[in-house]
Amino acid sequence: AGMAGAFLMEIRRGTQSALLVIRYAAAELPSAPVEVSVCADSLEVRSGGSCDAAALPAGVRLAPSSCRGLRRLRGEGLHLRVRLRGAPPAADVVFTLRESLKPNKNYVFYCQSCGDIAVKDRKFLRVLPLPSENWSDLVEEWCCHPDPFARSTLHPQHGDCFVGDTFFLLNSGNESHKSKENTRVICKRCKAILGETVSSDTIKYYATEVIIQPTEGSFSPTPRSQFVQSIVAQCLLELSSAKSTFRFTIKGDNGKTYILIWLLNSDTLLVESLGSSSSHSDFTLFGDILTPSSGPVRSWNAVKVLYQPCIQCRNKELADAWENDMGVHSLKFPSETCLELLLILGLSTTSLPPSLRCMNSFQVRSSFC
Repeated sequence: AGMAGAFLMEIRRGTQSALLVIRYAAAELPSAPVEVSVCADSLEVRSGGSCDAAALPAGVRLAPSSCRGLRRLRGEGLHLRVRLRGAPPAADVVFTLRESLKPNKNYVFYCQSCGDIAVKDRKFLRVLPLPSENWSDLVEEWCCHPDPFARSTLHPQHGDCFVGDTFFLLNSGNESHKSKENTRVICKRCKAILGETVSSDTIKYYATEVIIQPTEGSFSPTPRSQFVQSIVAQCLLELSSAKSTFRFTIKGDNGKTYILIWLLNSDTLLVESLGSSSSHSDFTLFGDILTPSSGPVRSWNAVKVLYQPCIQCRNKELADAWENDMGVHSLKFPSETCLELLLILGLSTTSLPPSLRCMNSFQVRSSFC
């Protein structure tokens, strides 16, 4: 057995601390002694005649004398904690759905899956945020008389775009993408689900299914997994900041609950080196809005979440309890996207060291951004 030279570092900006995991190529310790050197701007692992070294990203500086809690976990490698010499540069401000559209500009809506045009050259005179989907449930708590909005509906006119937590509401105009079987709006080319019809003149496009570009721009393809991650991450971070909400239910357009998500933090920076191991699988990240830095050492801005799957009646009691909890916010996506998201979560969890995969019966997903 030999050293992989691979490491994973989870940095918390708020506490200026880091968990460092040095991984092995094999499940057992190498026969030769292992020497780990932690420097301010680099890491080095020596074993026998081999030596693997990696420089840390710019802005990440460790305090070597603060190393503590060294332990070896079978099948994982060495774990230790270390403090930082100052916090790394702050992550970029999260790009929100509301910022993706501006009044008096022309936009094109593309199918995210294939790039076909769903909405062509539409100019919006008004771009307005919608209240949360359960706003009407709260009216009775605030009004001492019958609901004044009971007969009111929020339907956009031709020059309007209403922005919800996970979708855009547009006047249907001359667009014709409605499926003959149901109210779903489908892509003409690849038949992907783009949204649904809300009324005879209103279409809801889900943010996970369309890419919006100014008319003078062009379609730029993004890997499906990365796109879904980034959009969901934006929703979670925006809502947690605006409403101090940290628990979410992920629901499909069929009304079923697919996932329970608990947002833990949003100040994480993940740093990874693959070393020389050919057997080590890439650490899959959830929500990387920006392309991770390339080279032997990669870094991502990230958040950490706990989650529970709810398919096939799993965790039904917990899901029911969350459903009736006013502190839990519901996010709705196409059912197929909910399953994609669940798969992404699962793959990310399995890529973590086994000791970091669970917390209080929840599974850990170590990152969005």
